Amino acid sequence: MAQITKDTIIGDILDIAPNTAPIFLSIGMHCLGCPSSRGETVEQACMVHGVDVDALIEKLNATIG
Repeated sequence: MAQITKDTIIGDILDIAPNTAPIFLSIGMHCLGCPSSRGETVEQACMVHGVDVDALIEKLNATIG
């Protein structure tokens, strides 16, 4: 995966970089196996959980290196 953006699907991130799961858990996204959460974009998850999307993207991209 080259780079995570606001439009990247969470399921795709988790499939390629499962080590990002704790980051999603830290924002309150506790049902990572649910079809709806895996199909959300990073931006959609941030809206639902009240998280700054740019900060989360930065953290995710730093984790996948």
